[in-house]
Amino acid sequence: MELGSGQEAAQEEAEPEAKRRRLLCVEFASVASCDAAVAQGYLAENNWEMERALNSYFEPAAEGNAVGSRPGPPAEPGRCVDLTNEETTHSTSSKICSSENTQQEDGSMFSFITWNIDGLDLNNLQERARGVCSYLALYSPDVVFLQEVIPPYCSYLKKRASSYEIITGHEEGYFTAIMLKKSRVKLKSQEIIPFPSSKMMRNLLCVHVSLSGNELCLMTSHLESTREHAKERMNQLKLVLKKMQEAPESATVIFAGDTNLRDQEVTKCGGLPSNILDVWEFLGKPKHCQYTWDTQMNSNLGIPATCKLRFDRIFFRSAAEEGHIIPRSLDLLGLEKLDCGRFPSDHWGLLCNLDVIL
Repeated sequence: MELGSGQEAAQEEAEPEAKRRRLLCVEFASVASCDAAVAQGYLAENNWEMERALNSYFEPAAEGNAVGSRPGPPAEPGRCVDLTNEETTHSTSSKICSSENTQQEDGSMFSFITWNIDGLDLNNLQERARGVCSYLALYSPDVVFLQEVIPPYCSYLKKRASSYEIITGHEEGYFTAIMLKKSRVKLKSQEIIPFPSSKMMRNLLCVHVSLSGNELCLMTSHLESTREHAKERMNQLKLVLKKMQEAPESATVIFAGDTNLRDQEVTKCGGLPSNILDVWEFLGKPKHCQYTWDTQMNSNLGIPATCKLRFDRIFFRSAAEEGHIIPRSLDLLGLEKLDCGRFPSDHWGLLCNLDVIL
């Protein structure tokens, strides 16, 4: 069901200011090599204008002011979170099991999860990370595409998900990651493609792998956020589609990530190329997994307005010899609240199952 222009405009206006500010804090901290608390102090003092805040940080102290007189942390400072201190247990909720189901063992099925895990939200981060890992343990996907990963979260995943190889799009700030199950997916090469005009540290992460004799090109990204950056987001989409088209014809190409796209933006870009599918549309637009960002159902951000948007999308291009891998089903993940009273993320995850024709 398409949203009316008036309704969608109202929903876009309701996008969380708090999340936008967290993104600014991470970007500032990365540029200034400072912690999140200092970043938040400078941004708040400069009306959340990045250039002004950075100029204020780097310019010499005014006469009569000591260097140490820079604003201290705000009343509720950002926290440095170490997720790796928790003792390791062998429960499925905290450690990823290496066993695979029968379908995966005989190679007849390929599965992946894509999820914006909201690592920028430090509240209940450890419990929320455990929640995400419990889904990985439950479904044991072959590939995991993640967005909004932060270094402590990545360290946690490396510890808990030792059966996966983790490739990241950055090492600092926040970034994307692709996790490959070592027993099933063999990494051949990797590439990070920058988005030259991004103001939010965004890029396109690509890995070339083999699975059950099939060549795959896997891509993920977190396209530019918020309504105001629609033009940049559409330029990024065009680059993603271009890279999907340029991948070797022998490869099946899958892009999965947080696109932040509105349907009219895809239309303005000319739609998808004829050989690239939107998996949700290909599967008949199932209502149960239409909205991956739903503030009516997901209370993590505390937004009173009802906003339902399909930010998280999967694009698929078959190999030249069609029929080797075919999308079969799509479901939402993360719909249950954790013991802390919050969901694993403000986004729902997507679980996609595909048939592998041997």
